[in-house]
Amino acid sequence: MKLKWWHVGLLIALGLALISPLASSWPDGLERVAEDKGFIEDAQDPSFEIIPDYVFPGVGSEALATILAGIVGTLLLFGLSYGLAALLKRREA
Repeated sequence: MKLKWWHVGLLIALGLALISPLASSWPDGLERVAEDKGFIEDAQDPSFEIIPDYVFPGVGSEALATILAGIVGTLLLFGLSYGLAALLKRREA
């Protein structure tokens, strides 16, 4: 089987999900500016969350819950993107 570019991309994304617990716990740039400028309290929660706080619910280990959330999220987005691409390709033909 010939390895395609999207196989490599998917493997890289899944690999990053495996090391996601090693990511910095410090706030990202936008959150940091909101804290520094004093308007973080005005932030609103999202209307819905598929995997809240990037932690898979019901898993005791926070590191494992983060890894599972990353893998599930990656596979969901990959599946949606692949399906949309297949639909668009079929439509062109």
